[in-house]
Amino acid sequence: MSALTLVTDSLPILLQGALLTLKFAVLSMIFGLIIGVVVALMGISHSKALKAVSRTYVSLMRGTPLLVQIFVVYYGLPSVGIALEPTPAGVLTLSLNVGAYLSESMRGAILGIPRGQWMAAYSLGLTPAQTLRYVVGPQALRLAVPSLSNSLISLIKDTSLVSVITVTELLRTAQEIIAATYQPLPLYLAVAAIYWVLSTGLSFLQRGLERRLSLPGRH
Repeated sequence: MSALTLVTDSLPILLQGALLTLKFAVLSMIFGLIIGVVVALMGISHSKALKAVSRTYVSLMRGTPLLVQIFVVYYGLPSVGIALEPTPAGVLTLSLNVGAYLSESMRGAILGIPRGQWMAAYSLGLTPAQTLRYVVGPQALRLAVPSLSNSLISLIKDTSLVSVITVTELLRTAQEIIAATYQPLPLYLAVAAIYWVLSTGLSFLQRGLERRLSLPGRH
């Protein structure tokens, strides 16, 4: 069987794996964003304890390899009575990992809003929580869009690591086909091309979203 025929015949199966990769990335991004916002708020709070927890979490997640984190969650947690199936374990690990990076993006965006915005909101009678929700939060989210989009693109590629715990995403799907056909080069090249298409497509969406959310006079 020629390499082109093999890739053509395998494409529907690879695209199914790519769909699972996208689902993994989107779910992890949603949960990671929730984690990131919570950790960011902890990081800007006046509580030293909350700030310490935030810094420790971010340091651990950013300072250790994602692959090691996957092993800890999937293979390590059962030793303390917490056993997860491969898919939940993968989503949990990716969410915790990306949440640390998103928290720094959100924290920086919130701190980038001029202090006068807070004071103006307070002068109108808004509470700190209302100010964050209605005034500062939307502006911070707009500032954080490029960083959040870049994290999603990176997350698309990071999902390949969950193949080590038998999640049949794109890379694992290709490995299973390779095990049956013994032709790794064309299939790995096809996988690389699919990842490139996904990342490039998200980059176009990112630029469109940035233009849509840009402030007047900024293009």
